[in-house]
Amino acid sequence: MTARQPLSARVAILSVFYLVQGLPFGFQAKALPVYLTTHGLSLTNIGFAGAVSAPWLLKPLWAPIVDRYGSARFGRRRSWIVPLQAALASTCLGLAFVPAEALGLFLGMIALTNLFAATMDIAVDGLAVDMLEPEELGWGNIAQVVAYKVGMQIGGGILLWASQWIGWRGLFQAMTALIVIALLVTLAWHEPRRDAAAHQAEAKIRTSIRAMLKTLGQALASKGGIALLVVVASYKIGESISDAMFEPFLVRYAGWGESRVGLVLGIYCMFFSLAGSFVGGWLASRISILRAVVGFAVARSLAIGGVVWLATLAPGEIGNAEVVVAKGFEELTGGALTTAMFAFMMSRVDRRIGATHYTLLAGVEVFGKAPGGLFSGVLADAVGFTATFATGLGISLLCLPLLTLVRAAPAPTDDTA
Repeated sequence: MTARQPLSARVAILSVFYLVQGLPFGFQAKALPVYLTTHGLSLTNIGFAGAVSAPWLLKPLWAPIVDRYGSARFGRRRSWIVPLQAALASTCLGLAFVPAEALGLFLGMIALTNLFAATMDIAVDGLAVDMLEPEELGWGNIAQVVAYKVGMQIGGGILLWASQWIGWRGLFQAMTALIVIALLVTLAWHEPRRDAAAHQAEAKIRTSIRAMLKTLGQALASKGGIALLVVVASYKIGESISDAMFEPFLVRYAGWGESRVGLVLGIYCMFFSLAGSFVGGWLASRISILRAVVGFAVARSLAIGGVVWLATLAPGEIGNAEVVVAKGFEELTGGALTTAMFAFMMSRVDRRIGATHYTLLAGVEVFGKAPGGLFSGVLADAVGFTATFATGLGISLLCLPLLTLVRAAPAPTDDTA
């Protein structure tokens, strides 16, 4: 498929790209709720603030453009990655100088970082499809999920914890510096060229956006195409409800401060998530990817029960150890499930339109879990944290039978017409 590079080299460069994308999203997912909570916003408004992640939901709309265009000389995917990294660094630097009272401008610029990172993700996902062979998808998606979570850990954990010394301005300046370093690495890297057969197959499809969309429609209409969309849209709903309100739960109910939240969730619990992501990709490369998905989906659903248990404790009983045990197990199983599911999604795409097809699946995943995160605050304001987490557990269990829909679906091939 490509001019062959060692798997370790391909995994390394993908890791750099995915880490960069995780930095701003980590801030939004982990640090932003703390920031807004300390500024006195209601749980409802904190939940709705998750709308700044809309570019991750909407990115399938412009994925064909990213997939269609690019300089073969500079690198088809690299043509997008380089300018988007530069734009992301500039926006993060700008955030360092936004005054605290300009909350609207602040949220708008956070949305802009998501726009740049989400568009970069289209190109990087397409690059992963281009460079990875089917038997390498487990390892490639370890790079995707683990590196992305490391970026999230830095942006929403380590830097949040360090903000007690460096402040919010220092947080964004540090994030900017990391993105600039990644940009320099990208400029020094050369994208592998596609071999002649793969290039010709893609060229027939990429003659126009219309032709690419037609091929995408045929892939979705094939056996198992719609079932895959249903599964991808549903498997994270319960988890998203639980996750969105967990930081506010620790701040509002348990009385934790922002540095403690950043230390325990952003650092301690994130290690469980990283370990799970590695295990998920490793197991997906050892057994059937779908078997790995099913096993981890069951374990993740059971793990949400630990979060429900945590919410039944008195505030004074919620210590670091209790949170690490309950939330850590959920992060472990959730991380494993995410890696296995992403590898499964990548195994089902039409490689001729890899970025477009995979981005649609990724967009459907975001679309499926977005309502849970957005309305979790409304639910928590209405019924409390315990009932909110229990609702997430119930929905997660109800979605498990949907995994049977994709058991018999064949993986598409490069000859899909």
